[in-house]
Amino acid sequence: MRYDFGSDNTAGMAPAALQALVEANEGYARAYGADDVTARAADQIRRRLDADAEIRFVFSGTAANAIALSMLAWPHEAVLAHQAAHVCTDETGAPGFFGSGVGLIGLPGFSGKIDPAALHAALDEPEVGHRQPPAALSLTQSTEYGAVYTEEELRHLIEPVKLKGCGVHLDGARLANAAAAGFDLTRIARLGVDVLVFGGAKAGANCTEAIVMFDRSLARRIDNRLKQAGQTASKARYLAAPFLGLLESNAWEDGAAHANLMAQRLADGVLARSSFALAHPVEANAVFVRMPAAAHRRLNELGWACYRFDDGSIRFVCSWATTVEAVDELLDAIGGL
Repeated sequence: MRYDFGSDNTAGMAPAALQALVEANEGYARAYGADDVTARAADQIRRRLDADAEIRFVFSGTAANAIALSMLAWPHEAVLAHQAAHVCTDETGAPGFFGSGVGLIGLPGFSGKIDPAALHAALDEPEVGHRQPPAALSLTQSTEYGAVYTEEELRHLIEPVKLKGCGVHLDGARLANAAAAGFDLTRIARLGVDVLVFGGAKAGANCTEAIVMFDRSLARRIDNRLKQAGQTASKARYLAAPFLGLLESNAWEDGAAHANLMAQRLADGVLARSSFALAHPVEANAVFVRMPAAAHRRLNELGWACYRFDDGSIRFVCSWATTVEAVDELLDAIGGL
């Protein structure tokens, strides 16, 4: 089975990330994040975001998202998110676990973007003692369906939430792909996002993500919170080093731009060389194809790993490591179905 397009998690580490990890392994360094590698990696993230934020590196995106949401909502409250968001569909209740009962309210919207009308309706719901009221909004950039929010779209979602006194979390597991598609990272803090998960794993790191707290008050006792959650690395430089390598070399951006380009090549080929239709616009590194079950099964039998997504379409994801040759081989297989 070929996993080239199964997920952007299936590729190995990008060379710049791996080299930085090797270099970080030389000699001795202070433990628990007090080392120079961690400080430099955090500075690189602050520079990209043009914001003076508090930053911690953790072992997974699920932990980063769940801990971030636990900062924004009490156990008797809930978080608004798209119904297909990772926090709703793929984290096994982790936000509720880390948040001691924090709930999730799923909202509709095409291509993983929250419908503003649905958001307003949820915010306008009367508060009663029998339901968890919304206390925060979780957004995903780029979305689970490969869509990239514009600054204006984000503003229309964030402003009414802020007017209600709620917090805002941004899941940036594929933030590099959004940036490569033209999204200005420096707008995140200015739009009112309180806490961001700055993606590393899907951008070519190992398993590491960064929690970025623009609201520094959220960082009060953050190290205690992370320690209790099993997210404190004694040799923290091994979490930060892949970020440092990707960011100092610009491989974080370059790899995402390549992944986006490969996705567009794949999408164009599907339209030109097959009878299948695209289920969603291709704006980042994911391609969703309307494909009958028999055709999907045959593609799997031919050795291509690809999966049916929540909306019934077949998802193909490109990464920093996707090659032109692999895209064209896949297109040959799809064209022959």
